[in-house]
Amino acid sequence: MGGALGGTATGTAGAGGRTGGAASTGGGTAGGGTTGTAGAVYPFPQNLKGDHCILPTTYDNEKVRTAYQQWKDVTVTSDGAGGYLRVKKPDSGTVIGSSVSEGIGYGMILAVYMNDQAVLDGLWKYEQIHLDGNGLMNWEIGPDGNTTSGGTGAATDGDEDMAWALVMADRQWGGKGTLSDTYLNHAKKLIGLIWSYEVDQSRNYLLKPGDQWGNVDVTNPSYFAPAYYRVFGQITGKASDWDKVVSGNYDVLEKSLNSASHNATNGLVPAWCNSAGTPVEAFSGAPEYFQNDSTRTPFRVGEDYCFFGEPRAQSYLAKITSFYVGVGVSKIVDGYDLDGTPHPDKAINGLQAASFVGPAGVGAMSDASYQSFLDQAYAAVATLNLTAGTIYYQKSWTALSLLMMTGNLINFTQPPTQ
Repeated sequence: MGGALGGTATGTAGAGGRTGGAASTGGGTAGGGTTGTAGAVYPFPQNLKGDHCILPTTYDNEKVRTAYQQWKDVTVTSDGAGGYLRVKKPDSGTVIGSSVSEGIGYGMILAVYMNDQAVLDGLWKYEQIHLDGNGLMNWEIGPDGNTTSGGTGAATDGDEDMAWALVMADRQWGGKGTLSDTYLNHAKKLIGLIWSYEVDQSRNYLLKPGDQWGNVDVTNPSYFAPAYYRVFGQITGKASDWDKVVSGNYDVLEKSLNSASHNATNGLVPAWCNSAGTPVEAFSGAPEYFQNDSTRTPFRVGEDYCFFGEPRAQSYLAKITSFYVGVGVSKIVDGYDLDGTPHPDKAINGLQAASFVGPAGVGAMSDASYQSFLDQAYAAVATLNLTAGTIYYQKSWTALSLLMMTGNLINFTQPPTQ
């Protein structure tokens, strides 16, 4: 029953999957060094699966704590953060040690679910001192605190992850913590900016890659986070607008799976495509295959099915999970051509990437027939050794995937009851 008290918490999927987590109360200091916050509404762990998804047969909340602490130890720093906190890329980036908005988004999500208010506040304050002319974070900041060459302009995936985390922070803690305004007001402002600058309202509400892309017919399917948009619409009173973003981008997702690309049944979306779903080279040297961006798609779509039971999500997840089941957990590599041919990057000689195995496991949460695959995917990620790739990315996706697969990454605006 350790939960927030730091003991070993091993859960089972039966009885709502809450064994080992349901008895946790309050905040305080969590096991593994996680900084807690008294009075959290949803203290870690929750282990709630809801009505639509399954959890692994067995799981250990202490693995989630350890994954979070490892991520925090190697990526979160105050160095070069202007008095706040940032997520650094220890072995990658245009400049080694730089920070990207994507990483700030991942960090804020991890912090709110691990009840670490100090980290969430510190990361958001860092975001606020690195804004472009539209009020959105420049996508890459060097370790010296300056925008890197080519790092100007926002990236939609980082912005929407930060907005989600702010909404969840409002539900988790309420008020404003150490921020200048409430979490909810910060969230509403950011959501409004995303709508104004990163949704192409002239192309059936296509998601732009960022706010500086202009009138270009291009999107990154892995930025599509339909569960977020439902909540964004709910809290801003603009549900009909955000429903159009959900619908329009599901259309693109479905169009991107077609006979011409040889991916009609496998769910392997291109890294970049246009509104017709045709792969495109979005910039010089941009990949078109299913790679370390694309791998996030079953995770983001999986959230929509787990939280809202969306049929289009289930249909997509059936395709990509069937593909992964055919591959087998132990043989998943970190890249595939759209026809399913392995196109590995760092996952060679048996080394694997949490950024692929984790989201594959999340996709498998969508149907009980995938229980065995989910169990194996969870177990693989829970070794904390799927490190093929960059430190920052693999540590982030280890922690995010374990949170989701153990029923700890939930929608606080409509929390499941089991």
